[in-house]
Amino acid sequence: MTSTWAFLGPSGTFCEMALQQVAPDDALLDPCQDVATALDRVRERAADSAVVPIENSVEGGVNATLDNLVASTPLVIAAEVAVPVTFVLAARPGTTLDEVRAISTHPHAWAQCRGWVRHNLPEAAYVAGTSTSAPAQALAESDEPLAFEAALCNPLAAQRYGLEVLAGGVADNPDAVTRFVQVTRPGRVGEPTGADKTTLMVQAPHDRAGALLDMLEQFSARGVNLSRIESRPVGESLGRYRFSIDVEGHIREARVQAAFIGLHRTCPMVRFLGSYPRLDARPVVVPAGTSDKDFIVARAWVADVLAGRTV
Repeated sequence: MTSTWAFLGPSGTFCEMALQQVAPDDALLDPCQDVATALDRVRERAADSAVVPIENSVEGGVNATLDNLVASTPLVIAAEVAVPVTFVLAARPGTTLDEVRAISTHPHAWAQCRGWVRHNLPEAAYVAGTSTSAPAQALAESDEPLAFEAALCNPLAAQRYGLEVLAGGVADNPDAVTRFVQVTRPGRVGEPTGADKTTLMVQAPHDRAGALLDMLEQFSARGVNLSRIESRPVGESLGRYRFSIDVEGHIREARVQAAFIGLHRTCPMVRFLGSYPRLDARPVVVPAGTSDKDFIVARAWVADVLAGRTV
């Protein structure tokens, strides 16, 4: 049966390039105007999966994704992929560089190119776009004057929409990478591969000193390494935060389960957002004394103590 995949559109985004790495060849593609719409397509069962950006090597977490994953009906991450980020400055054919007074692109793209813009077009204003290709599409599909004359997009979008490249290689960091995730509805959690990552959102207690330290100790005491942690405001009042966290390991592993049990006992909110294979396939190093076997042996010892078989 053919599946439907939503993604941050329109056609020609880095997100579409990421989708092509994970979606089947016969998938029906559903380009969406923003991250929230793409994720809601999955919640509403209008799509089987969505591919959305979650982290950039320059700008960090994509807040629209991090916040939406916990804002409504639960969703989980099933896979992750990375796409190298390459930008060009593109405009309608015949436009010259000195005619560019304003530039549009996604805020994360602007952050990765603003140094080049400041050096080469210091007077150019920035107009926020919903994606890297939406401004390119707008330039191509309308002959009317817009609030911008050029777009920062990837070379694919410039080619697809028939725009003229005014400058290439405009990113300040040529090694920038964006991580994208495939998001689905919750179901039975798959088996670990030995090279996995688990994502969760945790709200730390706010009514006592050392609450954040206590939260982090749930991981360190079980030998669970964190590969990413970012704070996000709860939204109810100043000073209250959730933490978006990636850990090395899988929820089916005993040490990860033990850490999550500790979090659930001590934190007001814990949301599991998926265990999935790492994109680099690098095996997770499990510290001595924290393997599944170590937990089994320790539990067996406790059982023997309770039964009076050992002391």
